[in-house]
Amino acid sequence: MGSRVTAGLLFCAACARTDRPLDIRFGHVGAPGSLFAISAEEFARRANEQLGPRARVLVFGSSQLGSDEVMMQKLKLGTLELALPSTVMSTAVAAFGLFEMPYLVKDRAHMKRIEQAIVWPTLGPQAEAAGYRILAVWENGFRHITNNRRPIARPEDLRGIKLRTPTGQWRIRMFQAFGANPSPMPLSEVFVALQTGVMDGQENPVAQIHSARLHEVQTYLSLTSHVYTPAYVTAGLAAWDRLSEDVRAVLQTTAREVQGFVYEAAERLDRELLAELGASGIQVNEPDRAAFLNASRAIYAEFAGSVSGGRALIDSAVALGNR
Repeated sequence: MGSRVTAGLLFCAACARTDRPLDIRFGHVGAPGSLFAISAEEFARRANEQLGPRARVLVFGSSQLGSDEVMMQKLKLGTLELALPSTVMSTAVAAFGLFEMPYLVKDRAHMKRIEQAIVWPTLGPQAEAAGYRILAVWENGFRHITNNRRPIARPEDLRGIKLRTPTGQWRIRMFQAFGANPSPMPLSEVFVALQTGVMDGQENPVAQIHSARLHEVQTYLSLTSHVYTPAYVTAGLAAWDRLSEDVRAVLQTTAREVQGFVYEAAERLDRELLAELGASGIQVNEPDRAAFLNASRAIYAEFAGSVSGGRALIDSAVALGNR
């Protein structure tokens, strides 16, 4: 009798475990209120409505699941289901360095054309070959420079400035060419690094600057818009292949549907947060963007010469901006 009761309890416990929805963890580095956070939470809300009891998307922001580099490793190993990498994609797949080229992307309409003509037919398959599945292209944004030394009007104003960058060889090389001393660092460590003087400055979209409160420890904001960085809703193939076909379909469709929401939120945040940053006391200036573009030509040449198909990628992306 006792053995039958025990077996029954074990069976019921197994049933209870089976009835629980599958947890799909979605990690990102953005702080609460950032574009990353707003985008991921909207995606989770919409996806969970469709998934019902089968699965649930749980969002972990503020680098709770690790830095971009750590989350990319977890995706590859199959120990994390979804992440939202941006610049770090260029370290996993060299061709993604295309989006590290200064002033390449003119606006979001241009980015949409690049997505259709280049990301899906060319970069997506390269990501899959490296063990990643890109579900959708969202946004990190147009990046600007903050620092505590001086306003940045021209590239030479960066000389000697200790500048935090995300991990990505082309961003580092670009700022080295401008004369800065760039160092990659996880976003979660940047506030303290700026506060203590370990770094003089950093570069990020206004939504990241504001949500991470970087303006509280910076004196100058220079609206360089030097790079537009997409963000990629990304799965590791190991975990992706474990999901049922119907769950994968919901995640894929919803991720792409949310892009319109992401772009609208990005445009709104650009306007609203730039006004808030200006009112906060940080000194805002408009740099000479032509001077930055002229100083960036060597980076284009290096990418074209060192990345397989690099010249064709650049030419295609530039042509799409002339429509």
